[in-house]
Amino acid sequence: MEWETVIGLEIHAQLATRSKIFSGAATAYGAAPNSQACLVDLGYPGVLPVLNAGVVRMAIAFGLATESTVAARSVFARKNYFYPDLPKGYQISQYELPVVHDGRIEIRLDDGSRKTVGITRAHLEEDAGKSLHEDFHGQSGIDLNRAGTPLLEIVSEPDLRSAKEAVAYMKAIHQLVRYLGICDGNMQEGSFRCDANISVRPVGRHEFGTRAEIKNLNSFRFVERAILFEVERQIDILESGGKVVQETRLYDPDKDETRPMRSKEEANDYRYFPDPDLLPLEIGPEQVEAVRAALPELPWQKRDRFMAEYGLSDYDAGVLSSARAVADYFETVAAGVADKKLAANWVMGELAGALNKAGLDIAASPVDAHGLLGLLHRIEDQTISGKIAKEVFEAMWAGEGDADAVIEARGLKQITDTGALEDVIREVIAGNPNQLEQYRAGKDKLFGFFVGQVMKATGGKANPALVNELLKKLLAG
Repeated sequence: MEWETVIGLEIHAQLATRSKIFSGAATAYGAAPNSQACLVDLGYPGVLPVLNAGVVRMAIAFGLATESTVAARSVFARKNYFYPDLPKGYQISQYELPVVHDGRIEIRLDDGSRKTVGITRAHLEEDAGKSLHEDFHGQSGIDLNRAGTPLLEIVSEPDLRSAKEAVAYMKAIHQLVRYLGICDGNMQEGSFRCDANISVRPVGRHEFGTRAEIKNLNSFRFVERAILFEVERQIDILESGGKVVQETRLYDPDKDETRPMRSKEEANDYRYFPDPDLLPLEIGPEQVEAVRAALPELPWQKRDRFMAEYGLSDYDAGVLSSARAVADYFETVAAGVADKKLAANWVMGELAGALNKAGLDIAASPVDAHGLLGLLHRIEDQTISGKIAKEVFEAMWAGEGDADAVIEARGLKQITDTGALEDVIREVIAGNPNQLEQYRAGKDKLFGFFVGQVMKATGGKANPALVNELLKKLLAG
């Protein structure tokens, strides 16, 4: 039997506010345990939550960017459950009336195809604290710094049909929230994570199968691996005559498997009801338009503009628009050179390679955009060759100064003096009589040999175009 995979993702994006969603406590990562949890976060009697206006603007921005409906009226609810890291005994979230609903986003797959994925809803909620199980000798510790941190939970339609599609969708949302500046997307710190709802059904059947929810996946690789394992697990059960149990599971990356966590709760298990301490959230059209006016150029808009304005391929434009910092760096370089493809190649090639090797973000690059632009100017005006430029770049990366300083200090200017180059070429020809005889007898491939010998004799400083021109003339006799 052929099986079809059905996947929906619930992505939790931590909103990039300095204070929490319902209190003034700080949200900075890495503080000492329980040093950033105030009385509101701890659920002390008599305290009242106050909504952070910044999170509302961020939710509106996401809604507009995904062509969603921004609700004129939404309601906060209490989601009741007991867990040690939830001191109030309930989580403030949104249930029946979310702030954003019925949107969509286009994803691009590895084969170049595109697919539109529906976004059921995006709702605001507070995060819970964190249970710590290491270094407590068989006990658990509770850190409530994260309690009350603002989250935007983004729930997709069950439109995804493979692990690859799920990863592409998650990357698209990750890129978008970073472009909007509403989430830093740091998956290691838990700022961006997801739960995957997975089921399988026979191909051609419209009814959904029984789903399992894989909780707290915090890397693209783990999302893919967890889905692949879970799909195979469910197919094996069904083909053996068993039934898939609806449950919540955890992914163990060390064993590359999912395992049961608890039976899957339904909405009525949480006894949702409107939070009596919070008024309904009302958003007027003027507030929506103010956010719309402040939206940045979105990644797919930037990609299309790069193709139209700079003549880049779809692939190059996609890479260079992948992150705002990369796009801004590229545009600074491209604005100052005639050859836009040269700028693209250097940003995607030498620069990206050096950043990856050093484990640096582009914002921390030792060679900033103006520095790279200065180097490309020396390539365009033929002060140095493309090959020598790589040596110059390495020196700039090591802190030896800008391009002009490195070129001067190392004596790397191209040899463009025709007379001097002719003398070198004549010496090379005279020193290789056998190759000269073969070349003149019709073995044209030896031309490359002579070019290499000239470049070697000049330490790579000879102007390649001039070398080719003079060689053809002198080899012809």
